[in-house]
Amino acid sequence: MKAARSLRKPVILLNIDSLMSGPLEVAAQTGRAPALQFLMENGNYISNMVTSFPTMSVTIDSSLLTGTYADKHHIPGLNWFDDSEKQFINYGTGFRETFRMGMRKSVHNMLYRLNHDHLGDEVTTIYEELAALGIPSASINSFVYRGNTPKRLRVPRLLSTLTYFEDGKWTAEGPSIFSLGTFSKLRSWSFPTQIAAGNRKYTARELRYLIRKNKLPLFTFCIFQDMDARIHFKGPLDIKGITKIDKEIQKTLNLYSSWEEALNQNVWLIIGDNGHAATGTKHRDVVIDLRKLLKSYRIARIERPVHKKDQLAFSVNQRMAYIYVLNENLSLAPIIERLKKDHRIDIIAWKNDDGISVNIESGMRKGSLRYSRDGEYRDVYNQTWNVHGNHELLQLTLSNDKVLSYGDYPDALARLYGALHSHKGRFIVVNAKPGCEFKAQSTPAHLSGAAHGSLHRQESLVPLVIAGTNEKPVFPRFVDMKEFVFRLIVQ
Repeated sequence: MKAARSLRKPVILLNIDSLMSGPLEVAAQTGRAPALQFLMENGNYISNMVTSFPTMSVTIDSSLLTGTYADKHHIPGLNWFDDSEKQFINYGTGFRETFRMGMRKSVHNMLYRLNHDHLGDEVTTIYEELAALGIPSASINSFVYRGNTPKRLRVPRLLSTLTYFEDGKWTAEGPSIFSLGTFSKLRSWSFPTQIAAGNRKYTARELRYLIRKNKLPLFTFCIFQDMDARIHFKGPLDIKGITKIDKEIQKTLNLYSSWEEALNQNVWLIIGDNGHAATGTKHRDVVIDLRKLLKSYRIARIERPVHKKDQLAFSVNQRMAYIYVLNENLSLAPIIERLKKDHRIDIIAWKNDDGISVNIESGMRKGSLRYSRDGEYRDVYNQTWNVHGNHELLQLTLSNDKVLSYGDYPDALARLYGALHSHKGRFIVVNAKPGCEFKAQSTPAHLSGAAHGSLHRQESLVPLVIAGTNEKPVFPRFVDMKEFVFRLIVQ
């Protein structure tokens, strides 16, 4: 068994935050991303990989590493409300929102509770499964890192007061090789320019260190986070960020005698995590303020404990949001009717009383839709569904031979089901139409830029480049990536 494993190529999975197919193709075709162009031309290129929902990094990375949607891995988004503890969970959004929720609490959620408390026990990450087979793996710059190896992490002394950890140190269960900014470094002498995680140069240097020292394990997951903030302000067509990251990939390929030799020795996977939808310029047209829309209700504030009299709580993930109904005696119907009056809300979804079927209405389209699992219609991902009502609400096409296909909302039924069953509580999921985003207390806005989070294809379809193998995922979805990587390494 050991001899067979040694013949396998190491798999290097580079996740470029906010990499989208259109800008990638332009950058490659115009010579501004020669490394990515080389990998695309000497491998397989898939332009329509379906990401998770909400299209937020922690949910997406959890789906990629566990092979499940949020109903199984239980990471509902960057922002959500824990009904059992009656508290808001934030993994780090805008400064004002994070500051109001409590900086120490948010840092603790991001660095520890995300992996050790919130990520579902019933799922396993690829790090855990590989470790069970005695196969080492590496995580560079990822906040979703759960593995089987105890790792001692340390917060810089100046920032230790921002955490709940004694002396700013704690033990985390991670992969055998683990790098996360100043908290855990592969090169002891290195200094990342960003505290929470390294920028593109630092991230690439950590990867190149493993290659130079001949320490590259059979699986390495590496995230470049730089582009997200840039695209939020510059818009989705910006390619300068791609050019900068491509230079770091060039330096990495240059470690080999030729770029062809880099493919001979490794499998290279380059993937985006979410797309972006361009936003408009006028605040009144773009921003859907849930506090104003539902102003007749008493709304919980993020900086204080939830009061018994509070009726609603909001957790905004840019272009999607969770609306929690805290009062058990409060009916969902009038809230839904009020939401339907805003024509910028394209999807309003909630669980039926049976806890199984899902209801859909819209502020843009008339009618309703109800669906559940294990029905007569089979979709393009070999999942079966019962579907009743107006199919246009989710842009579904149902054929006479019981085949279901998707339009503007890829794998919509499974992804929506995942979000609605991702955590406990009575809540409604709302989705903004392209060009708009939600706002609650201290929520950051992205006027004249771009935002993500929604179910729409603009944020849901991302590229995947596969070089060094002819193998492909069974389906072009993030939830199929774990099996794909595992097949490359083990089978």
